[in-house]
Amino acid sequence: MMACAAFAYLAHSWLRWRNHLSGGFDLGIFDQAIRRYAMFAEPEVPILGLDFHLLGDHFHPVLLLFVPVYWVWPHPMALNVALVALLVSTAVPVYLFCREQQVDHPRSLMYATVLLAWWPFQALVNWDFHEVAFAVPLLAWVVLFLEREWLGWVVALCLPLLLVREDLGVTMAAVGLLLCARRWWGPGLLLVVVGLAGFLSLTKWVIPAFAVSGTFRHWQYSQLGEGPGEALLFAVTHPMAVLAMLFDHPYKQTLWAVSFVPLLGLPLFSPYGWLAMPILVSRLLNDRENVWVPVYQYDAVLVPLLLMGTVHTLTRLGRARGWERPHDLFAVWLLALSAVGTFIAPALFPLGLTATGESWALPAKVPALNRALAQIPDGVCAEVPDKSAPHLTDRAMVGLHNSIGDELTTWMVIDTTVPELGGVTPLTPDQAMARAERLGFEVVTADDEGIWTLKRDLPNPPRCRDYVGL
Repeated sequence: MMACAAFAYLAHSWLRWRNHLSGGFDLGIFDQAIRRYAMFAEPEVPILGLDFHLLGDHFHPVLLLFVPVYWVWPHPMALNVALVALLVSTAVPVYLFCREQQVDHPRSLMYATVLLAWWPFQALVNWDFHEVAFAVPLLAWVVLFLEREWLGWVVALCLPLLLVREDLGVTMAAVGLLLCARRWWGPGLLLVVVGLAGFLSLTKWVIPAFAVSGTFRHWQYSQLGEGPGEALLFAVTHPMAVLAMLFDHPYKQTLWAVSFVPLLGLPLFSPYGWLAMPILVSRLLNDRENVWVPVYQYDAVLVPLLLMGTVHTLTRLGRARGWERPHDLFAVWLLALSAVGTFIAPALFPLGLTATGESWALPAKVPALNRALAQIPDGVCAEVPDKSAPHLTDRAMVGLHNSIGDELTTWMVIDTTVPELGGVTPLTPDQAMARAERLGFEVVTADDEGIWTLKRDLPNPPRCRDYVGL
């Protein structure tokens, strides 16, 4: 089952890559950073901006694990292969947890298959590599070892969470609180203190030290306060207002529904399901709408916690009510739902685009994009659309339109078939054309399936060659 899931996800990922659907956000970003790490250089990411140090965005030194991989195969698809491997490996602790809950072998296999096919895993693969993928198997193993009461392993696997992403320190603290509730005070207090201290120190000092702005730009909780202290005070003094914020938008309500309704709300009755709450609540209280939408990478971390919480609750219900086989129908229900969803709801289950053959066809503009990128020389600074950025990061200093300023860029590719070209402050094709004209760019190839290639005759800045090690 793991091999079948890996094959399906790798096929979907490769078709996205071939069809220019993999974006600079986030595949190109991580590819640029890891290439720089592999060159023993700072992880400067021009896709996000000139002199943008990626550790000034989020704290994820776990990415250094990919440096030896890039010495052998320096290709963005290497990250997607690793992504699939991390997700698929999570089936092992989930299966073992089900067996711990006295679920028989066939139903345990069904639950593991549900995990592999559930919509957040499909959404993450459809988004391409993201650092949160490391947390998915880690947290699944943590729950298994919590159930087995292997406290040393719980602590050992929680501590690396701070190397994956700074906000996972709060999840680590939640695990610590669960240990304290079970009267395992030593390891529990250790995880609470390290988790919260790690989160606060990373967001207050470490990340701002690398950021161009000198601040942690992802503290976007304007309704709560200017920092964690004010937010905590607001939550304590205005609990009902905070509760209302969790449901005050249709996107938020949809996220609650697709996360809990198929599971009949059962994770809410298990301490393991509640371990998902720090991640979920932090998203729902955030100012950014895109983190409320259930089509991005953020939900994959929740899947093992919610599914294992469901199994845990159902087992306890079965024991309390004398049900001999409480998992029979429920495992079939979830498996059927994931199968049907894959074929009829590609917006939520995007693997359906590959399963039905829709993503197999090569879009007409893809050969034109490949022709445009092939004209760009090695070692230059180029601005390209978001969906083409990962195809050029191996040999050029790539930015999105207007992300690296006006001085360095000597080549541009503009896609006039899309509404905007991507980036932190995205330009429309018309705006990009106007900027190119203002900067003195000349047309090399005009309107090839809507794709324009432009250049200007300026000396190539040494910085562009040095960035890619040429």
